[in-house]
Amino acid sequence: MMRLEPRSDPSNVMIGLTPIFAVLATMIFGGLLFVFLGKNPFDAIRMIFWDPVFGEHAFYYRGQILVKAAPLIMIALGLSFGFRAGIWNIGAEGQFIMGAVIGGATGLALYPLDSFIIFPLMIVMGSIGGLLWALIPAYLKIRFNANEILVSLMLVYVAFNFLVGMVTGPLRNPDGFNFPESRSFQDFPAAHNPELWSGTGIHWGVLVTLGMVVFAYIAITRHIFGFNVRLAGQAPRAAKFAGVDPNKMIAICLGISGALAGMAGLFELTGPAGKLTTTFPVGYGFTAIIVAFLGRLHPIGILFAGLLLAITYVGGDIIQSQLSLPKASIQVFQGMLLFFLLAVDILVNFKIRVGKGISK
Repeated sequence: MMRLEPRSDPSNVMIGLTPIFAVLATMIFGGLLFVFLGKNPFDAIRMIFWDPVFGEHAFYYRGQILVKAAPLIMIALGLSFGFRAGIWNIGAEGQFIMGAVIGGATGLALYPLDSFIIFPLMIVMGSIGGLLWALIPAYLKIRFNANEILVSLMLVYVAFNFLVGMVTGPLRNPDGFNFPESRSFQDFPAAHNPELWSGTGIHWGVLVTLGMVVFAYIAITRHIFGFNVRLAGQAPRAAKFAGVDPNKMIAICLGISGALAGMAGLFELTGPAGKLTTTFPVGYGFTAIIVAFLGRLHPIGILFAGLLLAITYVGGDIIQSQLSLPKASIQVFQGMLLFFLLAVDILVNFKIRVGKGISK
């Protein structure tokens, strides 16, 4: 018989080191995965973690790391508010899509006007699109006590099909030879999210994301709202006695996560993606869940976790091209991070007891 017994006093040092142990375990077992695929594990690990930062073409790759990290960090920051409060938004990918569709549609409706107000308006509308999509599970949770995990997750598929309907219908490029895609935002300067420093790929979304890290840090650690969020997650009954409205907390936390996911979608659309297509969703909303937990739901931790996951994205592209590995192997490698983080967390917070007749 085997069971888990809670530790009376888990080590704070070990809790802080769990992300590092998770990364090391991922490297070890990821290396075994590459051996199974017939590749040199040391070369693969080096290409994933070393080459993007210190390799021959590191200058270009470092910019790409920031570009890929920005949506992951922004979405994870939003998710962290809800996760801290015990509100589980698993549908950030859908909110990411809806933010891109609503914000992108706003810009396309104003084509070909040339005004400095168009891009800021698109950012606002993208945030509103993600916020409204997140408020659907919030309303169903408040009104009918529906499980927000299932509702938010199912809405991802609704959002994707809405995207398909829009790029094959109202938002389809009239000059695009009937392909399922919108106009390119690179051809619409007033709605384009340009590269700020030549050769880096860095755009406005990266700078806004850094600002959001500061905002989230202040909100979580220096503001009464952050205290209420933590209280609602750690002691729900005490939160009620302290005057925290659980329904309002659900709406606010889901709204924040949806708004940030929608904003991330708009920046991605008008920058790296360039246009709406049926392949626009790239899984950032799901990967951001790993980022949030790898960063221990702390804004600074999320910043570094997002950079780490972005390195695996860029490194994954490198080994795909140089070692001819399938993209799925990189996704498995990234999934190992979350698995080992959860596994190490369990070992830090619980003891494994083996034997018969163990007293409770």
